[in-house]
Amino acid sequence: MKSHERSTKKRTGGRRRPIRKKRKHQLGSSPTETRVGDEKLKVVDTRGGNAKVRAIEAATATVADDGETTAADIENVAENPSNPNYVRRNIITKGAIIETSAGRARVTSRPGQDGQVNAVAVDE
Repeated sequence: MKSHERSTKKRTGGRRRPIRKKRKHQLGSSPTETRVGDEKLKVVDTRGGNAKVRAIEAATATVADDGETTAADIENVAENPSNPNYVRRNIITKGAIIETSAGRARVTSRPGQDGQVNAVAVDE
């Protein structure tokens, strides 16, 4: 289980003894790696009775170009500055450059957190 608690290692490499056991507010989760494919969403309960919509797979993106927005089909991931392996695996994250039916676009939303892909057209 992922946790956001203090590390058990010191800067020097020595051991730091845990203060207590894990707590509910320290819960973490593995990242949602949104892939290119048929639309597939997942609703996750979050802290405070709220919910997040995670995009497991995305097929369309809302692309903004000079103030006009259009719904475009996602073809593949062209570049991803966060991780070069994501390009090979067609994983969409914020900042990724995607190939769409409306041309190349840079993703501005967080699909693993919002459940949708919003992008801005990129000049080639």
